Amino acid sequence: MSNFVRSLKLWFAPERIREDGDTPDYRFSLANERTFLAWLRTALALIGGGFAVDQFLPDLRWGWRIGLALALLVSGVLCSLRAVNHWVRCERAMRRGEDLPSSRFPTVLSLAVAVVAVAMVVVVLFGWEG
Repeated sequence: MSNFVRSLKLWFAPERIREDGDTPDYRFSLANERTFLAWLRTALALIGGGFAVDQFLPDLRWGWRIGLALALLVSGVLCSLRAVNHWVRCERAMRRGEDLPSSRFPTVLSLAVAVVAVAMVVVVLFGWEG
């Protein structure tokens, strides 16, 4: 079974993580949980931003408005899914005494947010109607 499928099963049965390796210092598990919650706050902010763009910029050309809103909403969804996946991967690595997993997701998310921000700057500078 692939690591992804195994991790996906642990999303819904996190108590099974205890079967793997040794219990780490609880402070590390709590830090991992705080990181998970920070990712969820980021996801909620992205989702809120997506709704805000759609609802509060009615004069923005439809394609721009929907494109920017969807970019933020999809980023929020991916961020929330990545949060739980990263939590499981880190918890398993700590229990096994392995290095914590690295990820390119923060870079991808940062680039997506930067693209949306640049698009919003262009919209503000050159007007709503395009």
